Amino acid sequence: MGTVQLAIRIDESQDQVFREITKRLGTTPADAMRVFVAAFNQHRGFPFDVRLSQPVEPFESEEEAVDFASRMSLRLLDETR
Repeated sequence: MGTVQLAIRIDESQDQVFREITKRLGTTPADAMRVFVAAFNQHRGFPFDVRLSQPVEPFESEEEAVDFASRMSLRLLDETR
């Protein structure tokens, strides 16, 4: 059975914290990711609860959802310019 390389991109500040914590735990970032992937696969999903921190109101219509998504996209485009 072979291995594959898995690459991710994360914010630099998150990387620094991640590396420091894994070092303090006596492991490596690569080993921590292997542990996460194994736990994710064993649980057939996240090995911890994933939930929204605040209640979310559903959109009343598909049109409202599309309008919201369009406004958010335009706002993100404006922020990256």
